[in-house]
Amino acid sequence: MANLITIGRLLLLFGTVGLIYTRSYPVVVLSVFLIAIIFISDALDGYVARRRHAVSDFGAVFDIAGDRVVENTLWIVFAHLGLIGVWAPLLVTTRGFLVDAVRSVSYTAGKSAFGENTMMRTPVTRFLAASRFMRAFYGVAKAFAFLYLTGLFAADLATDSTMADIYAVDAVRAVGWFMVYATLALTVIRGVPVLIDAMYYVRQPAGDLS
Repeated sequence: MANLITIGRLLLLFGTVGLIYTRSYPVVVLSVFLIAIIFISDALDGYVARRRHAVSDFGAVFDIAGDRVVENTLWIVFAHLGLIGVWAPLLVTTRGFLVDAVRSVSYTAGKSAFGENTMMRTPVTRFLAASRFMRAFYGVAKAFAFLYLTGLFAADLATDSTMADIYAVDAVRAVGWFMVYATLALTVIRGVPVLIDAMYYVRQPAGDLS
């Protein structure tokens, strides 16, 4: 069930991207709400897996892959639309590729990204990358960042709209851009400790991982 939610989230993502590119003000406003659903469903699939006692290594990896697709796709889209520099998706995709690459090495040692058998070796890494607080905080930050950028695109499409009036408020723009850059900063802050911890597995001879 949780994996079906992840698949549904990805299908909704691609449909939402298509709606954004219609460049129709009411359709893009609708996309704001759809992106909210995408991120709510991200929390839902993990809840369902735990509730049904259906947590598995595949499900955990698939959920991470789904998260990667969602965030990479949206950063690329917003960079293409000129709302943020191309450096943002380059930063996020590079971080994702590196973290997932070193995690794949730890998987050969029977470790997992999260959970009791996690590949994380230090309390700092566990807190930044795996604690419920940080995962929830990062998820909320991403959601607000992407909602803000989608709304900003809608406001630019119709300068005499309600959305434009909202985005004309300095406080709204300040908070919105803070969430955007805070999300990008957290992407790096949460990724670097994972890379450092994973070096233990990378340095071990083949067949001697533990």
